[in-house]
Amino acid sequence: MKFLKPGKVVILLNGRYAGKKAVIVKTFDDGTDAHHFGHCLVAGIRKNPLRVTKDMSKKTMHHRSSIKPFVKMVNFSHIMPTRYQAEMNLKDVVVPDSMADLKARREVRKEVRKVFQAKYLAGENKWFFEKLHF
Repeated sequence: MKFLKPGKVVILLNGRYAGKKAVIVKTFDDGTDAHHFGHCLVAGIRKNPLRVTKDMSKKTMHHRSSIKPFVKMVNFSHIMPTRYQAEMNLKDVVVPDSMADLKARREVRKEVRKVFQAKYLAGENKWFFEKLHF
């Protein structure tokens, strides 16, 4: 699909992460040998950061502002694109070959967490890190 491009923010509709926001990393319009349908590789937020106030301790602030990411292959019919773009450099971090091995996937999640955490602490794309209420 020509409007689903890397950097587009989508909302997942089915599965464990239904209702969660994610960013498209790479699209596969014609499918692959493993997935014979159009799909895309997404990186999203499993657990959003919580509200932080200035009277909290540093340890509490650090714990509440942590982000838990996920990386997943998703069918085009299970995502809803939004009008938003997220300028995150995930193409170098998330490689489709790393999705098969569990240890490699864990390392990718750690790298994605670093990218998301840096964007969150810099105050960029605030709407992306807020919980979706519906």
